[in-house]
Amino acid sequence: MRFLPFSSLFFITLAQSLIPCEVDAQNFEPYSQSVPNESITIKLIPVLGGEFKMGSFAEDQLAQADEQPKHTVSVDDFWIGAYEITWEQFDTFIFQELEAINSIDKNKLAALGIDGITSASTPYVDMSFGMGKDDYPAINMTQYGATMFCKWLSAKTGVFYRLPTEAEWEYACKKGALSDEIPLDEQAWFKKNADFQYEEVGTKRPNSLGIYDLLGNVSEWVLDQYDTTFYANSPIDNPLNTPETLYPRVVRGGSWKDRSEQLRCAARQPSKSRWKRRDPQIPKSQWWLTNAPFVGFRIVRPKVAPALTEIENYWLEPMDDY
Repeated sequence: MRFLPFSSLFFITLAQSLIPCEVDAQNFEPYSQSVPNESITIKLIPVLGGEFKMGSFAEDQLAQADEQPKHTVSVDDFWIGAYEITWEQFDTFIFQELEAINSIDKNKLAALGIDGITSASTPYVDMSFGMGKDDYPAINMTQYGATMFCKWLSAKTGVFYRLPTEAEWEYACKKGALSDEIPLDEQAWFKKNADFQYEEVGTKRPNSLGIYDLLGNVSEWVLDQYDTTFYANSPIDNPLNTPETLYPRVVRGGSWKDRSEQLRCAARQPSKSRWKRRDPQIPKSQWWLTNAPFVGFRIVRPKVAPALTEIENYWLEPMDDY
């Protein structure tokens, strides 16, 4: 069920004119996205699209029921963040200054399906739980909070960014998978080698595409609703199980608290209402989790920008907490 934002939340518009990205979409190469009037940059890696087998075969030793049936899908070209979004980057959004209305470029915002940016609720505790800020991965945000970061980044830069779909995430993971001869210890932070917490992004070996921490460190939000039956009837081209209920949504990749068998490209994890169980607010925050110090996200940019009507569908509305 949809609901209106809390009275303490409000819409703001952006003061500065939007600027084009540093790289033309025709030059499908790695690039760093700067953000006007901010000190942060975000590095993105090109992933040439194609067809692949999504999920796991039933006979795979570690296969789970929700990874079946293994099925053929295709994804278009996209860029994906080389790293998980860090606290430095996420806090730039969370603690943004409210900006004046009179210098907004309404045409550019309209082209991104944006009529305003929702101001995030300030966290009432340190959501890093003392595990590290700055270049450590941002955690404990809801899927909605991660989506609103993408919306803010799109508005600030004039370039469409969003969360990856499950298919895009798994494709980048499988396409860039390293040899089985390279120990997982060298590729990922997980229960065996993490000291009961996450680590700075990019401190393990990247996959063959140059993407860091797809497996381990923190699990990552994707766009999809979690549904154990979706694979049986999945579209072939750019599948997305559009969310219709708050729970469960999907996180991918496993985290610092997970065992090695959970750090697989096909492994899926559903979100849970108990990830907010220590939240004292009524209703509970649409922005923050309180019991998920293992959940973060990274961003993608499609090589070909979607139509406006499609873009608008990516800006997920908040939902009642139930």
